[in-house]
Amino acid sequence: MDTLQLADESRVLIIYTGGTIGMLVGKHGYVPEPHFLTETLRSQTRFHDPSQDSLFSNASSVQGFRQWSSSGRSSPSAERNATDGIVSSATPPQPTLLVRSSRPISRFTMLLPNQQPEKSQPACVKVSEDVYEAHLPSLVTPKSSVAGGAAKRIRYAVLEWDPLLDSSNMEIDDWIRIATEIELNYHFDAFVILHGTDTMCYTSSALSFLLEDLGKTVIITGAQIPLSQLRNDAVDNLMCALSIAGHYIIPECCLYFNHTLFRGNRVSKTSSYDLSAFSSPNLPPLVDVGIDIVVNWNDVIRQTSLRRFKAHKAMSPFVATLRLFPGIAAATVRAFLTPPIRGVVLETFGAGNAPQRADLMQALQEACDRGVIIVAITQCAKGTVSDAYETGRTLLKIGVVPGGDMTPECALAKLSYLLSKPELSLDKIRELIALPLRGELTRPVASAPNELVAGEMNKIRSLLSHFVRLSQPPSSVPQVVITSDSVDSSAQDATAAWSQTAAEAASTEIALLPFLIHLAAAKDDVESLGYCVSYARSDDHPLHGPLEGGLYSGVPGGVVNCLDAASGRSPLHVAALNGSLNCVNSLLESGALVHLRDTLGHTALYYATRQGHYEVVQVLLQAGANLGGVDIEGGFALLGMQAALRNGDQDLLRMWEMAGVKS
Repeated sequence: MDTLQLADESRVLIIYTGGTIGMLVGKHGYVPEPHFLTETLRSQTRFHDPSQDSLFSNASSVQGFRQWSSSGRSSPSAERNATDGIVSSATPPQPTLLVRSSRPISRFTMLLPNQQPEKSQPACVKVSEDVYEAHLPSLVTPKSSVAGGAAKRIRYAVLEWDPLLDSSNMEIDDWIRIATEIELNYHFDAFVILHGTDTMCYTSSALSFLLEDLGKTVIITGAQIPLSQLRNDAVDNLMCALSIAGHYIIPECCLYFNHTLFRGNRVSKTSSYDLSAFSSPNLPPLVDVGIDIVVNWNDVIRQTSLRRFKAHKAMSPFVATLRLFPGIAAATVRAFLTPPIRGVVLETFGAGNAPQRADLMQALQEACDRGVIIVAITQCAKGTVSDAYETGRTLLKIGVVPGGDMTPECALAKLSYLLSKPELSLDKIRELIALPLRGELTRPVASAPNELVAGEMNKIRSLLSHFVRLSQPPSSVPQVVITSDSVDSSAQDATAAWSQTAAEAASTEIALLPFLIHLAAAKDDVESLGYCVSYARSDDHPLHGPLEGGLYSGVPGGVVNCLDAASGRSPLHVAALNGSLNCVNSLLESGALVHLRDTLGHTALYYATRQGHYEVVQVLLQAGANLGGVDIEGGFALLGMQAALRNGDQDLLRMWEMAGVKS
């Protein structure tokens, strides 16, 4: 039976496709071994501690460790090896989680620990065409916390592929299968994909496009040394990927390796033997894992679409990569560009340059004229194509599309994705190639002007003006308006005491901004909410560092997800609770996350439905919101429906049904 989800628990689905991480040594080298990885995770208390009685769960303090040590639970009879975390046979069986797949799920994958196949016949049920579901045993980690967050346990299930794949055998159909399984299991809070390293960056690039309007964390990881070896990088990569997925909503397809989380479509494999096997030369990491987990919220994408998540299930196979080299023959290029090729990633010299031979240019232009889309990227690991050189401008004149600073893997995946959409014309595809759809390339930006202290103080006065206005009770007539031209004496005295530096002024702005946006959301004040969003997006903001609570002032959409310290509610929670329809629309357009839960485990959709705000419920559902966790499994939504039934409130009853609650 499925376990109820608690407020201090995240649910993550691990999709195990294969790769080095779960391999064993065979006669001819490393080979994937079915069920080895899953059984290893079940046996280690750092990955599975259902009773919270292991060393890992009782070592957060000296007192806790001493109590645990003296309780007898650390004796060999309780655990054979506390350090390795091997659980005794007395551990109660763990609950299950419902998992769906596009393929039949192996019976061995569904077995609970210590069960034998002949004694247990778990069922894999076909629920529709190409959709199967089964109850998989859930594993649960000890509680852990991150900076500024509450301690959480991460409950997860492992959906293991049969057969497991070496990543060199990954193909387009496998990428679509992963995307489909994420779509089928979108009720999970996050997803971790275990994958071989050789083609990992191709998969992460492809998934970044296939997962359209993604609102949850997807992390791909693996290992250079398998879990079966005493010294390995598998434990750290998997545990950290699981921790990030369980604690943060980073709505992107990411790649985690060696203490670093990258954007998945910005990465290339640069080493076959270093533990630091991947690099992202044109974009800083999204997360750096050291003593603390530091999220670079400035670069995290915030979805601003009001569409629900869906997986695109097609990619064109008629794409290829052509690397230029000195002396390349025009006949070779012409032969390469013949049908059925529809798109080519052209790896050019330096900043987008190519040999200027007439026969070579003619071969490229002929292909462009008949509809082949050619995308120019640089062969350099770092940098972008540009029109700085005449040899680069020649390519643009004949119809070659500049690919900016995209990696070869990303450019190929993006081209394949766009060519699979029949509704897109060739001109539209050429236009979209040059635009960042998933943060895969960098827009040229103008340099920001130097900051002046006087300008910063004027911005603070403007911020205070909004803050004071919203803080007034409804019956209050007088309002304090603080401007650069007219400042009342009390405000003048207060500002005079502030240290006149841009950094300290910015710190004051940061402290006030979350209060202002929550007030605006509560009162449905779109003007002040828009002010907060535009203020946080300003390109000339002087402070580019972390705010308290993990927020950043310079993040498009970052401030719209700032959490109230007491309730853990975001501005979207507040707007939904108060029926602030205009602010709900504005927040969603600015990147508010519909899947965030507050301290009690509730979503914005739950509060909007409970309060009977019909139009807000409609908007949230359209944006992909759904009830889950304690909303459903804790029985709160059902209680709300039953109360509506008792009171004869048919409108509220219809709203609960619209939100997905079954009586």
